[in-house]
Amino acid sequence: MVKNMASILLHCCCGPCAISTVNSLREQGHEVTAFWYNPNIHPYLEHQRRLESMKALAQKMDLPLIIAEGYEMLAYFRAVVGHEGNRCPDCYRLRLKKTAEVAAESGFAAFITTLLISPYQKHELLRQIGEEMAGEHGVAFHYQDFREGFRESHRLARELELYRQKYCGCLYSEWERYGKVKIRSD
Repeated sequence: MVKNMASILLHCCCGPCAISTVNSLREQGHEVTAFWYNPNIHPYLEHQRRLESMKALAQKMDLPLIIAEGYEMLAYFRAVVGHEGNRCPDCYRLRLKKTAEVAAESGFAAFITTLLISPYQKHELLRQIGEEMAGEHGVAFHYQDFREGFRESHRLARELELYRQKYCGCLYSEWERYGKVKIRSD
């Protein structure tokens, strides 16, 4: 398969974070396809609510969307068990690995993630893991800092009446937010 050098597979954590990210990539001339794979999102009804929001956004933006079948919550829990206080690296790796696999299998020139729009995510770690997955799967990781568009993306999400979540997605982040606790690594 001949790769279109402008084609990029965008891992999407949610609809609100995708808006400005997609707009920015399109402005740069990329042909963007969204990819949904988020086994970290818990509970299942939250996962489905975010997925439905992503589908609605894809339709409104005329954005192709690939959805990973199933709900691999157990894969997420197996990846982070024992070090829940430092779970983000394993969560990033799980999602970026799957994105890189799909990008390589489908002939995309590169892959990226909407996690790069969030001021709450660890950008250097995302970049490191993205480049690691790129090397393992033979497809480029496109790093770009989208944080400047974070507020605008959420403003647009309100205008589009998309569901906007209040926590990262995993059970632990929900617990930290609503239980007002900080999970420490042992």
